[in-house]
Amino acid sequence: MSRNYKISHDSQLHFISFATVNWIDVFTRPAYKAIVVDSLNYCIFNKGLEVYAWCIMSNHVHLIIGSQTGKQSDIIRDLKKHTAKTILKAIANNPQESRKEWMLWMFERAGKRNNNNTTYQFWQQHNQPIELNSNFLMEQKLDYIHHNPVEAGFVREPQEYIYSSAIDYAGGKGMVRIAPIN
Repeated sequence: MSRNYKISHDSQLHFISFATVNWIDVFTRPAYKAIVVDSLNYCIFNKGLEVYAWCIMSNHVHLIIGSQTGKQSDIIRDLKKHTAKTILKAIANNPQESRKEWMLWMFERAGKRNNNNTTYQFWQQHNQPIELNSNFLMEQKLDYIHHNPVEAGFVREPQEYIYSSAIDYAGGKGMVRIAPIN
């Protein structure tokens, strides 16, 4: 994996994004989004992940993260590995998933093209980390994350999208335990 896609300074906050292979719209189903939410909370409570902002779109995830342990890359690697395995299993076991055969075929095809995988590849391998070393950059990425669902036409106001931390910044309580940026 290229150095450009690795988190370089674990002591800094980072904006990261990761997407499904071929930009497959997996996260149109709440059950698959719930796996990502549960995994984020697990990493927060058990691995020292700090999430400052998050959003799950139809085929990608945006995060602003830090870490109490200084191992952001390791935590994200484990998060992606666990969510990939769990979501693939959920797709395979979902009798109502109309796209099951097609999605599994696409993930298997991507996996066969990549020597790092044994069968399937769910996530693209890079995270595109951006070190947030200024208040301007922090505010820009926070605004981008929260307005992504508005730009996609999912909601009118950022805090209306439940698969995002925008509600936390509007005074409510979201699904992921965040550490708000002041």
